Formats: sequence, C-alpha cells, structure tokens
Amino acid sequence: MTDVVVLNSITDVTPDHAGKVVVTGSNGGMFCAHAVVGGRLQGAVFNDAGVGLHGAGIAALGFCDAYRVPVCTVAHTSSRIGDGHDTMARGVVSRANRAAAAVGVAAGMTCREAAPLLLAASPLPGEPTGAAAFRHEIRVPGKTEPVVCIDSAALATPSDAGGVIVTGSHGGTIGGKVAVYVPARFFAYNDAGFGMEDAGAAGLEPLAERGIAAVVVSHMTAEIGNATSTYESGVVSRANSVAAAAGFTPGVPLAKALVPYLR
Repeated sequence: MTDVVVLNSITDVTPDHAGKVVVTGSNGGMFCAHAVVGGRLQGAVFNDAGVGLHGAGIAALGFCDAYRVPVCTVAHTSSRIGDGHDTMARGVVSRANRAAAAVGVAAGMTCREAAPLLLAASPLPGEPTGAAAFRHEIRVPGKTEPVVCIDSAALATPSDAGGVIVTGSHGGTIGGKVAVYVPARFFAYNDAGFGMEDAGAAGLEPLAERGIAAVVVSHMTAEIGNATSTYESGVVSRANSVAAAAGFTPGVPLAKALVPYLR
C-alpha cells in the first residue's frame, strides 16, 4: 500500500503526501480537516477522540464531504490516540463520511481493511474555507500573565516559553513521546475521552517529570481542536502531579482554576 501513509500526527503532512491516503493518530477535528483538504490528500483516517462536545472529534467527516474527500474515524477505545501505527494495527472504524461510505467503508471494519478503499474515491480539488486554527491571548483582570490559546499544540512559539498555554490538542503522546514544542510552565489539553490504554492523558506525567504542570479537560465539556472552548467551558478531568500541587483539581472549570495560578 505505497499510497497509504501512516503518520502519528496530521501536522506531519508535507507536500509529498498530496494524493495519498494518510492514516493518523490525530483527532478528527476541524484543524485536522483543514490539513486534509489543504494538503490535497486522497483521504484520511483519524481517531474519533470520544466524539465529545458538539461532535468535535468527528467534525472532519462533514467538512471533508464538501470536497468529496473520503474520511473515516476509528473508535478511541480501539487504538491509542496520537499513534498512527496503532491506528493502523488495531483501529476499528466508528464512522465514515459519505465519500468514504461510497467506496465501501463502514463502521466495524478494521483500519487495515478501510484505508486502501479510500484510494478509489475521486476528491474535488479546492482550498479549505475558513481559518484552519486560531491563536490568541486572554487577559484575566488583575493578572499580568496572559493565557495563550492555541488550537493545536504545534502552534506554540519560542515566545511562549515559561508561559501558560491552553490548547485544543489531545493530552496524549505523539508516537509514544510527549510533544513539547516549547518549555511552558503550564499546559491544558482535551482528554479525548481517555480511550485505549488511557492514551488521551498519557502525556501528563511525562510533562510532570520535566517540572511542567499540565491538565486535561473533559471531552464532553470542551470541543477538541478548539482552545477557546478548552478555556471557556472545559472542566478539569485530570491533573498531573505538578498541577495538583499547584491546586488544580478534577471537576473544577479550567478558567476558574487558572485565576489563582496566573501571575
């Protein structure tokens, strides 16, 4: 299957992947949907991230249908989010968009069975509409330190080092390794429903080992792929040991928990 490529993250897509089917460990949210269409991929397989609030974990399916790009998701309980090779090896299809269904992909099929079928589709060329991802800062009254909101952890910049970063990304590892693009002092992620082998929060303790406080918010309280949603409506579902020592507790809204933590 030379035209089927396995990547741990959709952020690893390059121009060389145009026209190929990409099996990823990423969630099926809107940031990932833009990467599929913008990268001119033939099709893609994602993790459904527990589907979550407003169906954010599978938002790529409908978006990509507008371009007739076949996309399906595997159940978050069938393979580890953030691990493309595990997606291919153990993933079981949970949902398929119309374009994928038209070439024979159906729920219950293994990823190994589904991925090559996507090669038979005929996507429409086009550029994705709307913004792929957002980055902005939130200022909390009485605090000098901003909250940096980025829809993907990959959008972190060197200037964010030592700061407070709220992401729309899952809280797992990427290919088994924690992805820290900058050494911030705090990160917030989406728990992606935790899923297979607790993968949605697998990055928390490796971050603690680096002295970085980190939490995940419940996928049912915030849209995965949407940092603003993580901040505004996310409720902490788990905190690593550094964050717990700093006062972050499961069941508390993230925005409220951050107030005493911010400088």
